[in-house]
Parts: sequence; structure tokens; C-alpha cells
Amino acid sequence: MYYLKLNWCIGLLFVSAWAFGQTNSTAQDRPFEAEIRAFEKADSVSPPPQYAIVFTGSSSIRVWDNLPAYFPTKTILQRGFGGSELSQVLLYADRLIIPYHPKQMVLYAGENDIATGKQTGQQTFERFLALFQHVRQKLPDVLFTFISIKPSPSRRQFFPENDIANQLIKQYLAKDKNAQFVDIRPVMLGENGQPIPALFKSDSLHMLPAGYKRWTKVLAPYLK
Repeated sequence: MYYLKLNWCIGLLFVSAWAFGQTNSTAQDRPFEAEIRAFEKADSVSPPPQYAIVFTGSSSIRVWDNLPAYFPTKTILQRGFGGSELSQVLLYADRLIIPYHPKQMVLYAGENDIATGKQTGQQTFERFLALFQHVRQKLPDVLFTFISIKPSPSRRQFFPENDIANQLIKQYLAKDKNAQFVDIRPVMLGENGQPIPALFKSDSLHMLPAGYKRWTKVLAPYLK
């Protein structure tokens, strides 16, 4: 009996350790999972409209306070999450974008790939390409709109790689009649060619309403 209990305890410890490892592995392999599940839970309680305009990407979309109010004549779904990179938008695309059957997808991502993911501009473009092709395969008629990587003052050292990624993405999208590259950089720069500090929060990374108002003026004509 003692050995049976001992074996049972060892087995229980083994299973617990395996489960703990699986949980940790999932958390590491699938960052922002909790945020995605929160979207799914909200959708199950109150199903969002189909054929809306889905805004997704990193924190510049996530922290855009009252985003739908900036475009009152449009039906907007705000689905930015975490400090996501393009690879993570691709990871969750089948849960975060595809199910809504949007008529248009507006994406802001790529800045974190370079600044925190340590990707080059070329590598960031390749990540973008993987996401674009996946979305185009699943939603062949969706209007795909990419917002250019913005000039954040706290990330000046990455501007050259940002420019490479922006240029490659712009050139690629120009070949697709159902895709748009929206360059918001000019309205964020002063006469000296540098980012306007008044558009940013104290972290010199995330924007104040003044910055989003400038984005809105540029972006509005591109919305379907």
C-alpha cells in the first residue's frame, strides 16, 4: 500500500510539473493571450457587427481612447493589443481579424518589431508580408490599409530601419489595387523635420489626442 501511495504521489507530481510547464510554455509562445481571450469573451456576450472596419496592431491602436468617435460615420472595431509585433498579429489573425469578415482592415504595427524585437527594416517587411498574404488568402476582398510606422521621439535610433520598412511596405502595397499605405509621418513632423513633442505623452512614444487628431485627418479619406 505504501508503494502504491508513493507511486501515485510521484505520478501526481509528474503530471503537475508537466501541466505547469505546458502553461508556462503557452504563456511564452503566445504572448497577449489573455487580451485575445478577453476580446473573444466580449464578442460572445455582445456579437460585433460583421463587415465593419477592424483597427488592429500594437499599442498605438490599443490606447487610442474612444477611437470610433473619431470616425462617427463608420462602424469601427478596435482590436489593438499589447505592445504587439507583426508576427503576433499574424499569430492571432484567425481569432482577431478573420472571424469579423471586415470590409476593411487598418493595421498599425512594425514599430515594436524594430525597437523591441530587434528586427531590421527588411526583416520587418518580411513579417508584414507573411501577415498580408495570410489575410489576403483568408479575406481576398478585404481592403488592407497600413498606417506607416510613426516617428516616436524616444526611438530616434531606429528611424533608419523604420524608413526601410515603410518604403518596402509602401512599394509592395502599391501593386495591390485593394491595399493602401497611409503615410502619417509628415503631419507628425515640425518645420525642422523632427517629431513634434506636443503630440506625445511623457514617454515620447504613445500619443496624446493631438496626435490622434492629426492621424484622423490623414486617415479619414482612406476609410471605406
